[in-house]
Amino acid sequence: MLGHFSYHNATRLYFGEDSLNDLYGELPKYGKNVVLIYGGGSIKKNGVHDAVTEVLRRCGKNVAEDAGVMPNPTADKLREGVRIARAHHADLLLAVGGGSCCDYAKAVSVSVHCSEDPWEKYFDRFEEPDCEIVPVGCVLTMAGTGSEMNGGAVITNRETRQKVGHVFGDEVMPKFSILNPRFTMSLPKRQMVAGVYDIFNHICEQYFSGEDDNVSDDLAEALMKAVVRNSLAAVEDPLDYQARSNIMWAATWALNTLIACGKTTDWMVHMLGQAVGAYTDATHGMTLAAVSLPYYRHIMPYGLPKFKRFAQVVWGVDAAGKTDAQIAREGLTAMERWMRKIGLTMTLTELGATAEMIEGIADATFILDGGYKVLDRADVVRILQESL
Repeated sequence: MLGHFSYHNATRLYFGEDSLNDLYGELPKYGKNVVLIYGGGSIKKNGVHDAVTEVLRRCGKNVAEDAGVMPNPTADKLREGVRIARAHHADLLLAVGGGSCCDYAKAVSVSVHCSEDPWEKYFDRFEEPDCEIVPVGCVLTMAGTGSEMNGGAVITNRETRQKVGHVFGDEVMPKFSILNPRFTMSLPKRQMVAGVYDIFNHICEQYFSGEDDNVSDDLAEALMKAVVRNSLAAVEDPLDYQARSNIMWAATWALNTLIACGKTTDWMVHMLGQAVGAYTDATHGMTLAAVSLPYYRHIMPYGLPKFKRFAQVVWGVDAAGKTDAQIAREGLTAMERWMRKIGLTMTLTELGATAEMIEGIADATFILDGGYKVLDRADVVRILQESL
């Protein structure tokens, strides 16, 4: 049965081809000074920057730009963003980009009025903000992280080789997010499929925990099947609006805390992948893809009923004449076929990791206890070795 839980989501979403027009209704709720946050400049090439700045201009906003947010935002970049926001007396942080920009904006939001170093307070000691928080809004250009509707922020410290996530409370969630699937269509295929796997694994991280039959798992299975179906369509035709819009909507529901209700949740694939990312600076979704199957094959015996259900419900594995373990293994094999078909990176070697890095990556991996087996360090090393 489902245990006791509380659910609330503070973010207002605007979805669809005309959703940028909804920015006109949101901007007047905030002060005059806006910091526009974005990444490497792709939004200038695809026209999104011009479209957003035109809305800001018409709304009479005083805009400062914080550009150059990298795919794995760093602690140094966070400190730079804090300086920009302070100098501009920011009333609103508007992130235009993918999950990295949204994560970064949330990290800046809790740091502008913080008297301590943000890395040490939030990503080393995992403390909660006790200062004024600058509101965040998002205009999403890549589907994957779900950062547009949650309180998570992941920051990388290159000096210490740590990539750490902090899930903040409701007050740090974006106040609003604009989701126009057209804005995602200029992404290179590699980025699109990396986002797809990030979505899928977010669902898996919540699904592969607990034994009870509950609605959260039913929702997770429906989302997983939708991601598989629409990812195949989008790889076939990247301009398929229906597929891209379904992927974008699935990404939001995969990690806005809904399907975690009543679950312990796992998140060890993310801990492994983030540790790899801290060493290699590889694309987040690809690090998850590289470690997933070795991890799931390692823990499968400890959560066999759920892996059997996953095989049958999500992948349509025929159970006739097979043991539970055979059914579960077939499910993971079907998952692997899909991953390869959409073009995911399947090994850490392809991402730049080497055998010599394994010990350091293992040391950088946080061990969590919400899944079917609590790993020890030897387990982590073995999984990483099998991921090479």
